Amino acid sequence: MFNRITISAIFAFGASVVTASSAFSQIQSLGMKDAIRLGLENYPTIQARQNQLKASQSYLKETKTEYLPDWNFSAQQDYGTVNGQNGPLFGYRGLSVASSGPAQPTQNWNAAFGALYLTNVNWDFFTFGRALEKIKVQQNVVNRDKADLGQQQFQHEVRVASAYLNLLAAQRLVKVQGDNLNRTLEIRRVVVARVSNGLNPGVDSSLANAEVSNARIQLTNAQQNEQEQVNQLSQYLGLPTPPPDFLLDSAFIVKNPTNPDPASKINLDNHPILQFYRNRVNVSNEQAKYLKTFAYPTFSLFGVFQGRGSGFQSAVQNEPLAYTSSYSRGIDPTRYNYLVGIATVWNFTSLFRTKYQVQSQKFTSLQYQDEYNQVSQQLQNQQALAETRINNAIRNSVEAPQQIKAANDAYVQKTTLYRNGLANITDLQQALFTLYRAETNNYIAYNNVWQALLFKAASTGDFDLFINNF
Repeated sequence: MFNRITISAIFAFGASVVTASSAFSQIQSLGMKDAIRLGLENYPTIQARQNQLKASQSYLKETKTEYLPDWNFSAQQDYGTVNGQNGPLFGYRGLSVASSGPAQPTQNWNAAFGALYLTNVNWDFFTFGRALEKIKVQQNVVNRDKADLGQQQFQHEVRVASAYLNLLAAQRLVKVQGDNLNRTLEIRRVVVARVSNGLNPGVDSSLANAEVSNARIQLTNAQQNEQEQVNQLSQYLGLPTPPPDFLLDSAFIVKNPTNPDPASKINLDNHPILQFYRNRVNVSNEQAKYLKTFAYPTFSLFGVFQGRGSGFQSAVQNEPLAYTSSYSRGIDPTRYNYLVGIATVWNFTSLFRTKYQVQSQKFTSLQYQDEYNQVSQQLQNQQALAETRINNAIRNSVEAPQQIKAANDAYVQKTTLYRNGLANITDLQQALFTLYRAETNNYIAYNNVWQALLFKAASTGDFDLFINNF
């Protein structure tokens, strides 16, 4: 059963951040393309889909051989009696023996060896296209599993890229919190010196201590968030144990993409996710055609050639002792028969059963088509949203440097004024918070542009928009 992962679900985790082996644990750097390659190679879900496709391909080969005739060989060697009896008999569920002998007036226990050698050919040579339809069904199953692998690989590329950007943002937030802690420590040193000299009231030192504690808590929380992002990226890369840290490509936080809003070259109908949904419909439609063939009769050719040996002689009907217990003579075939023919079998009531089976399968096709239409509509809406996200992210990336310059100037000014007793602690704290907020926005602004571009790549099905835009 397909577990749907929509593009919105992939990016839900990324929004919260922005608003292998022991050998791998020693990695010092990890580029975006390397991360995606490792994810596609190691992620268990991708490997599961690959094995599923291989299983479908193998079953397709088996299906193509089902049109061949059944050719059976049989040999048996027996030892027993051949007493016959006149009377009706039905071999219910095979619970009878095929002993062949005269109907003697009394029971005897004379036994000898016998043997039967048989070759049999059965060929359903005409079934109103049933064998061909079964092959078509399995071919469509292979196509569906290929599309499933393709859409899983595509979605995983998006997941890995999103987790990569999330971790990069988390690492920068740790740096912001570290810089903020250093500034609060410096401010506390200045405040304590002025309070000790009686230049400021004692409450200033209490406020400064509170800011230091708050900065330390925020740094701890940022470090915790960073480790969560490391763990998430490690899972997507298929690593059993997360490394202590990743050294990532900083290009995603210092510059915008070469082309922030490129046009996709892929038609929406060719989106990997839609291809999978479309192939589900194709499989169901072909299954309906296959089920329909069971309403028609089957025409078969058959042929049998057998050899039979027996230790009982032809005179045994009149002479009960006309037999031999010799094993070699009993299993030596002395009579041969052949038979060829043509037959047809038609279970007339299958017309009624098949009618409703086909009807049920057609409703399943309609269900899959409705799901295809829903996903198609979601992707169209997400494409429109992607354009808005890119435009907004670009505008923010232009404003962020101006904001940080103004905030830094204000912080330097307020710090100087406070050192000279011309500003109070509240003014200084406000300037500190403004600078902290500006640094956060500055580091995240470029990352948001890349996230928005990734969202567009995910919604259009064209991952090259993102990966080839460095």
